[in-house]
Amino acid sequence: MFRTATLRLATVLAASALVLAACSSGSGDDASTDAATTAASEAGGLIAVITPSHDNPFFKAEADAAVAKAEELGYTTTSASHDDDPNKQSELIDAAISAGAKAIVLDNAGADASIGPVQKAVDAGIKVFLIDREINQTGVATAQIVANNSQGAALVGEEFVKALGGAGDYVELTGKASDTNAGVRSSAYASVISQYPDMKLVAQETANWDQQEGFTKTETILQSNPGVKGIIAGNDTMALGAVAAVEAAGLTGQVIVAGFDGSPDAVAAIVANKLLATGLQPAVSIAELAVEQADEFLTTGKSSQPEKQSVDCVLINAANASSYTLFALK
Repeated sequence: MFRTATLRLATVLAASALVLAACSSGSGDDASTDAATTAASEAGGLIAVITPSHDNPFFKAEADAAVAKAEELGYTTTSASHDDDPNKQSELIDAAISAGAKAIVLDNAGADASIGPVQKAVDAGIKVFLIDREINQTGVATAQIVANNSQGAALVGEEFVKALGGAGDYVELTGKASDTNAGVRSSAYASVISQYPDMKLVAQETANWDQQEGFTKTETILQSNPGVKGIIAGNDTMALGAVAAVEAAGLTGQVIVAGFDGSPDAVAAIVANKLLATGLQPAVSIAELAVEQADEFLTTGKSSQPEKQSVDCVLINAANASSYTLFALK
């Protein structure tokens, strides 16, 4: 097991303070104290967890799971959010390097923009384990562990088509163009829905993973397309914005909405008959896998898993929503 050198105490404390200033959860607060520095030396060192905003329950769940697993295995942690800002991500990786982190678990801020910062960490001797989102390069990160977005989106697409009876005008809300997952999900939706010639895409707009933007875009689209029968969204946050807009327009039950991620709020909306379905990404399992593989590498000096790893998604609908737990099924 690697140990944090006592001679680097001042650097660790200063850099940990920088990381914690950007934290959006309290999980890593102890990393800025002498006690935590000692624990890092005695246990296995520091694992830095960096994700998008914890305001999104998906990202908070994966961050919390990674922190909990790392601490269970004897590491100290910091947990910070880059808010999908590549510059902030780069600063957080710099801080992790300065703090002497042994590994970084990262849900990155862009498939292309993240290559350089990940390489920088690797060049500094820090192994990087990517979760949820891939980067457009192999051979840099030790692991890239993602949900099978194509498979999961296809499940949602099939459920959506079934609910619409294979016919009618529909709308798609897409995620951030810089996020690989946005394109993968959209392509999977299209591959399923395009098999039904009576399904017509009348509007396709990005809502940038944002609930308020999902609401605003849907509100405008519904006004311009009064015959819309369904809305399929690239994530649950946008889908819930669409649900709210549909409800505000008095169209609940008439306009079907589907999402993706498997968030608690989305499942609650399914139970309330306001959302058709969501594709459950096993965020907690993926985060735990990344930490376990980081521990394996730090303990043995090698990895038993390939760099690219894909974990299947599960369709959540009215039939199984009662079995849901946090980004998992019982």
